[in-house]
Amino acid sequence: MFDLVIRNATLPDGRAGVDIGISGEKIVAVEPGLPDAGEATIQARGLLVSPPFVDAHFHMDATLSLGLPRLNRSGTLLEGIQLWGELKPHLTQEAIMARALRYCDWAVARGLLAIRSHVDICDPRLLAVDALLEVKKRVKPYLDLQLVAFPQDGYLRSAGAIELLKTALDRGVDVVGGIPHFERTMADGAASVRALCELAAERGLLVDMHCDETDDPMSRHIETLAAETHRLGMQGRVTGSHLTSMHSMDNYYVSKLIPQIAESGVAAIANPLINITIQGRHDTYPKRRGMTRVPELMAAGVSVAFGHDCVMDPWYSMGSGDMLDVATMALHVGQMTGVEAMRACFQSVTETPARILHLDGYGLNPGCYADLVLLDAADPIEAIRLKAARLKVLRRGKVVAEGPGGTMALHLPGRPQDVSFHHTGG
Repeated sequence: MFDLVIRNATLPDGRAGVDIGISGEKIVAVEPGLPDAGEATIQARGLLVSPPFVDAHFHMDATLSLGLPRLNRSGTLLEGIQLWGELKPHLTQEAIMARALRYCDWAVARGLLAIRSHVDICDPRLLAVDALLEVKKRVKPYLDLQLVAFPQDGYLRSAGAIELLKTALDRGVDVVGGIPHFERTMADGAASVRALCELAAERGLLVDMHCDETDDPMSRHIETLAAETHRLGMQGRVTGSHLTSMHSMDNYYVSKLIPQIAESGVAAIANPLINITIQGRHDTYPKRRGMTRVPELMAAGVSVAFGHDCVMDPWYSMGSGDMLDVATMALHVGQMTGVEAMRACFQSVTETPARILHLDGYGLNPGCYADLVLLDAADPIEAIRLKAARLKVLRRGKVVAEGPGGTMALHLPGRPQDVSFHHTGG
């Protein structure tokens, strides 16, 4: 009756002693006491089985490029952008692909099977775009890679960016991106938001905009993004990423802003690891944390996901693709230590980003794809606390990674037989 049964699982919603029956690529039954599948049985032993982790915000074109051409000495966003600009002329499609594919190996071993990656389009060669479109094809059997056309140097500020972004979309990039706070003026930033939202509406695409990634409380492009989403009827299709200026805004203004975001249906993505590292660099003491107002946004009904953003690149020298590390940082920085708040942090690296990315067939219900992670933890809170080892990772009903943690065995076509999270550069 089943090709595979996972027996005696605990689910993120608290159900325990549950069996998961899989036929082909799909889950067909989730209930206790399913018929045995013989050798095709995985004993969960009461441990947590979750749908896969989802990274709602990443930069795969830059990943694992740490030290090229040099290190970010100030640790600031602007020096990181400058470094990336210095590196761009020396990039090759082969090097971008090799680093991205290696990162995808790391991701699979971490149970991270869906990533939204922004890709810089401010290069007349569109080298990174072509590289990541090819990576997207190659990893499709084991990882969903969604690409955002990202005008890193400014949609209006960078010469040729308007046409380059359209070309990237024509070649198959999925989502319209932007960076309004990096335009020359606040007015230009607002104009870029309007133009990019209109472009997305015209093409029927999603929007994910780097928005107000700054300590400046007067950077308020999220207000324009929410207004344009409402004007164009794009509720549920638009995301504001970072929103770190909200950490520095006065409470009165935020009391108006958050309901506006909620009304517009704009989702929010915080990137706790990079936000806590980059923001507040110009402060003495007290130092601002920088992460946006996650608990308040959630309380207002805004969909909030967490992203890793960077791993070993010009902006962030750490990371290994572990979304539980991201959830841990968010929990601490946001002081989200209540039971429901901690569970919400787990949802912000699983169910919520899957919804924001409009992933098809995601979840643990019959009819969903059999994309699953067996974690060495009893429940989502323990998974975050322990940064639980991924014992088995399934994609479409097949085991694609397994191990006790540390070194993981991989079962991916054309990729190495195991993966280590040590990185030697290059």
